Amino acid sequence: MLKYLLITVSLISLGSSNDVFKKYCWGCHHQSAVAFGPSFSYIASKRNANEIRAMITDPQNVSKVFGYKRNAMPPFKLTEEELKSITQYILSYKGKN
Repeated sequence: MLKYLLITVSLISLGSSNDVFKKYCWGCHHQSAVAFGPSFSYIASKRNANEIRAMITDPQNVSKVFGYKRNAMPPFKLTEEELKSITQYILSYKGKN
């Protein structure tokens, strides 16, 4: 029973992560291919969860801290659940190309 519960919770989480991705990220980012912005696999290989969260919520200031010369990413006002979900989703691509 617990096994099925964990699988169901994981699938629900994946579904909501994918919804957040489609709503906010898909226009500029792809999971493993370069689009307008870097791929999630690239981001996951370079940044930790706190850095990803900061970049999503305050990209103009965080990009300067990271040493980027320019940044086109707008700030997003995600709920805490959406932010947690998309951060985990991005990090799930670590090591995937």
